[in-house]
Amino acid sequence: MLVVAAQVLSNLPVPVDSIEAAHAGLAVELGPTAALLFALALLASGFAASGIGTLSGQVVMQGFIRRRIPLVVRRLVTLAPALLVIAAGVDPTRALVISQVVLSFGIPFALIPLLLLTRRRDVMGALVNSRVVTFAAAAVATVITGLNVTLIALTLS
Repeated sequence: MLVVAAQVLSNLPVPVDSIEAAHAGLAVELGPTAALLFALALLASGFAASGIGTLSGQVVMQGFIRRRIPLVVRRLVTLAPALLVIAAGVDPTRALVISQVVLSFGIPFALIPLLLLTRRRDVMGALVNSRVVTFAAAAVATVITGLNVTLIALTLS
C-alpha cells in the first residue's frame, strides 16, 4: 500500500508535505473512494494506537501498582491532549510529527525496565529471558535508543 501511494503521490505537480495534501492527491489521482479509504485507515490507525496505549497503561496500573482507574476517566485522559491540539488550531501534520518525536523519547523508558524485568526469575518465573535473549534485547534497545536520541537532536536543530 505504501509503495502504491508513494508511486501515485510522486507524480503530482506539487509536493505532498501534509496529510491533507496526501488526501487531496489521492482523490485527484485515484478518485474520492481512495481518499476516503485513506482517511478511514488513518482514523482506524489512531483508534488502534490510542486503544493499545490505554490498555497497556491499564495493565501496568493493575498489575504493578495495584490501582484501578475507571474506563471513562482513562478514555478522557487519553483523548484530552488530542482534543486540545485540535481546539487550538495547530497544524495537524506538525502536531503529528512532534507527537511522534515526543513519544519516541519515551521508548527507552519502556524498553529498559522491560528488559530489566524480563531477565529476573523472581518476576517472570519460568518465562524468564535467557542470557542470550537478554543480550540481544539489550543490543536492540541500545540501537533504538540511539536512533531516538538522533531523531530528537535532528528535530530540535
